[in-house]
Amino acid sequence: MLRPRESRNLRLTLHELELTPAAAVTWAHDVFGNAVATAMFQEMSDELVINSFAELDLDIEQWLVFDIAASAANYPFLLTEDEMVDLGSLRLQGYLDTCGRLKEWAQGFVADSPTDTLALLKDICTGVATRVVYEIRESDEAHPPIATLNSNRGSCRDFAVLFVDAVRSLGFGARIVSGYLYDPNQDAVGSEGEGSTHAWAEVYVPGAGWIVFDPTNRSVGGFNLIPVAVARHIRQAMPVSGSFVGNRNMFEGMDVRVEVVQANCRGPLTPT
Repeated sequence: MLRPRESRNLRLTLHELELTPAAAVTWAHDVFGNAVATAMFQEMSDELVINSFAELDLDIEQWLVFDIAASAANYPFLLTEDEMVDLGSLRLQGYLDTCGRLKEWAQGFVADSPTDTLALLKDICTGVATRVVYEIRESDEAHPPIATLNSNRGSCRDFAVLFVDAVRSLGFGARIVSGYLYDPNQDAVGSEGEGSTHAWAEVYVPGAGWIVFDPTNRSVGGFNLIPVAVARHIRQAMPVSGSFVGNRNMFEGMDVRVEVVQANCRGPLTPT
């Protein structure tokens, strides 16, 4: 999953994959509408190199105004029957919360009943960033929300998972997003240079639709985020996954680099 996800705000003008060794590549869309490339290799190699080149236009204002439906302006609110059916599992927590600890933590942000919906979601987004200290962890899967609450430490994917399950515990529909953080000023948390791989979240609110929340950077709106894949669970949004034939101890490591060049320099965003 390396092809940027096109939308009204993101226009993809070029995308190319270069693979070493060479492979037969086929494309399909998964159940979430993500573009998935499948590569089948026919020759042996001591390394695998995947270069993904993309040129795109990203047109999102930094300070967005969300046109939330009057019926959903305050929490709690009722979803329509269609919305409840269509959101389905996106309203269910992805990890066990047997004692209801995560729900209790999320409920602590509900100042009153009713309370402003957008303000509540912003408070939870900020609350995650306040509670959890960011750490770089390129290996290992995302930690369960309770583990992140216990350790008070996590990577961007841990921030996103914690936020998504917290708002789901309150009845919201939410999904994980995987993609790239565009950081020309190099002042965002989780950025290495002008760009890096990143994970964040989207929450469905009637009227406004899917609202972007990046709890790692306490931001709303996604003006500097380039989505590649959305999913119910973060394991469904792995940028690269697969298998190889050989001894299981042959894998020595992985290196990921993201390079960004402004369009007026006639260069692409290049995740490698």
